[in-house]
Amino acid sequence: MRSQGQVRFIKISSRVQIIAASVSATVLALWLATMAAIAVAGFLSTRDRLALLDREAKVASSESRVNAYRSNLDTVVSDLEKRQDFIDQVTKAHLGDLPDDAQAGETVSNSTNAAAETIKKVSLAVPGAAALARIEARQLAFVEGLTRLADRRAAQASARLSKLGLNPNAVLASINRREAQGGPLLRLATSTDGTVDPRFQRLGLSLARMEALERSVSGVPQVLPASLKFISSGFGYRADPFTGDGAFHAGLDFRGPIGAPIYAAAKGVVSFAGVKAGYGNCIEITHGNGLMTRYAHMSRFGARVGQQVDGGSVIGAIGSTGRSTGPHLHFEVRINDRPVNPRPFLEASPHVQAENRAGRGAQIAG
Repeated sequence: MRSQGQVRFIKISSRVQIIAASVSATVLALWLATMAAIAVAGFLSTRDRLALLDREAKVASSESRVNAYRSNLDTVVSDLEKRQDFIDQVTKAHLGDLPDDAQAGETVSNSTNAAAETIKKVSLAVPGAAALARIEARQLAFVEGLTRLADRRAAQASARLSKLGLNPNAVLASINRREAQGGPLLRLATSTDGTVDPRFQRLGLSLARMEALERSVSGVPQVLPASLKFISSGFGYRADPFTGDGAFHAGLDFRGPIGAPIYAAAKGVVSFAGVKAGYGNCIEITHGNGLMTRYAHMSRFGARVGQQVDGGSVIGAIGSTGRSTGPHLHFEVRINDRPVNPRPFLEASPHVQAENRAGRGAQIAG
């Protein structure tokens, strides 16, 4: 410090500097904590206020609905009828007309006559309640029609599986055994006492069966695995192309040029992609329910293990790897690792040609 021409020095020790810095840091930290607490308190106050307003809005909405029921039942009935109209229209747009006729062998209930009798009794016993009874009758008719539709679609899927040599009941049992399932128990009810009307319960079972069978059909090989018109070797016993002795051929051979695309025959997951003895470069796709397809002698791979593929997806290219006399695709369908004739599975494809008999052109096999 300079004063009257004299210079004086003030020395501050390290200890004093450390104490001063600590005090300053403490004061700053306390200030920041105080501001943070004020901000949190403000946020919680705003949140609680918004929650209170939301609850008040819900109470107001509930009260207005209760008042509507008390003051004007006709308006409530009209609203419910419009909702049912909306449900009917949406269902028709996506699923078509729901069947209201009974076919031979069907076990779906028909509540039409009973509902009409109920409407009569309700209209006599409870004035103004006939309109609600009519809405209930529409609900039951809707549920029964939807159940019939589900049963008929399930029957169609079941017939397709049977035509392919698959037992639909065994397929359903296989799904129940193989699929991992679980989760919390959330009971459904259609009445205040916690019970489920048998007609609604039947609807749930019918929809579940339809979904399972249609999903099984979607996993059945029905896409031609190669864009070829020439099947050079069929399924079953034949003369082995290398030894000339009788041997069993577990698939179909599609003759084609090296590099021609190979397609997945159905939706599934690639479970193997590599080299197998006799098959050369090979891909296997599992389709569920114990069903698997195999594609052999490939020149290159176009899919990897674990990959999900759709029917028609390119999974590789034709080649002549493994035990093969020339470029072709060896295609197998296996059920629980047992080879079955692929022909019935592919007959849905319009491009499948009649199997070439021995003597029609040079045979390429493997």
